[in-house]
Amino acid sequence: MTKTLFITGASQGIGFQICKQAAALGHRVFAISRTIKPLKGLKGVTAFSVDITDEKALQNVISLMGEAVKIDALINNAGALRNLPFATTTTADFEAVYRVNVFGLAAVTRCLLPLISSDGHVVNISSMGGIERSSKFPGLAAYSSSKAAVNILTELLAEEYKATGPSFNSLALGAVQTEMLSKAFPGFNAPLTAETMGAYILNFALEGQKLYNGKILPISSGTP
Repeated sequence: MTKTLFITGASQGIGFQICKQAAALGHRVFAISRTIKPLKGLKGVTAFSVDITDEKALQNVISLMGEAVKIDALINNAGALRNLPFATTTTADFEAVYRVNVFGLAAVTRCLLPLISSDGHVVNISSMGGIERSSKFPGLAAYSSSKAAVNILTELLAEEYKATGPSFNSLALGAVQTEMLSKAFPGFNAPLTAETMGAYILNFALEGQKLYNGKILPISSGTP
């Protein structure tokens, strides 16, 4: 059955792979990213160039989509990562990361809620760094703490909408080989590809709400 998905951070890495694979399966995809050139050749993908921190621009996108659209899955994949020692991380650095990872995610979700099916699924892409008692890494104070905020927000929204839907879950990813990771950690080789993780997330977005709501699910082969 054809589904309708809305994906943020869609121009590269995991987001691009989700779009590509969903379209190949015949699903209808709405995608947003600041840069959309890589998405223009994908049949079945309607892409909009927008910054998720700009709520006016998000409302314009919704107007262009039309009120008749019903979204089956929203995948909040867009993210910002800065690898900086805490002593040199400024308030502006924290704000830049939180603006995308928390405030932008919340804005997208809030704007799209009227269009999301009652049995739909909102999947927030988090990080193992935002999980209590998981391994932590220097330089990621802003990033990992923002992902912890995403996890708590997911639990709160699941509670708030449990009677009406949609369902809300968070996938806390381990290291995946993406452009963002390579830029933050030059020379580091992650164990998973964006293609592999994209396939997993796509399947979870379409099926996971049947078994989960309000859950923070670690997706990593590492320990702890």
